[in-house]
Amino acid sequence: MTFETPTTERELRPSLIRGWRRRCPNCGSGPMMRSYLQVRESCPVCGQQLNGHRADDGPAYLTILVVGHLMAPLLHWYFVTLRPDPLNIIAVFSVGCVALSLYLLPRLKGAMVGYQWAKRMYGFAGSETPVP
Repeated sequence: MTFETPTTERELRPSLIRGWRRRCPNCGSGPMMRSYLQVRESCPVCGQQLNGHRADDGPAYLTILVVGHLMAPLLHWYFVTLRPDPLNIIAVFSVGCVALSLYLLPRLKGAMVGYQWAKRMYGFAGSETPVP
């Protein structure tokens, strides 16, 4: 097992993909989340400390941004093309917005933690972690 130095470059793309999959950004094997949105203290597989992240409200803002940009044009097309009953619009799009938000929120949080790990931001700055 080798240890990386604080100047070793970490690859951004793999850590973002691992974060999106809600896996440890270091090894990609261990689960990052302990519950729906709560990040584990450390990875059970490689021991990488994960509690140094500062995701805060970022994933929620990104989720709103993505859901709004996907659903607004779809809502416009649905209304103009089909002319449905207003209750039908409310039922379809409220369920769609909630489902898409619940799907995206933990994945965007994982990607944000992966980004912070790759860029050595906040609590990930000085940690020497074993590289598998």
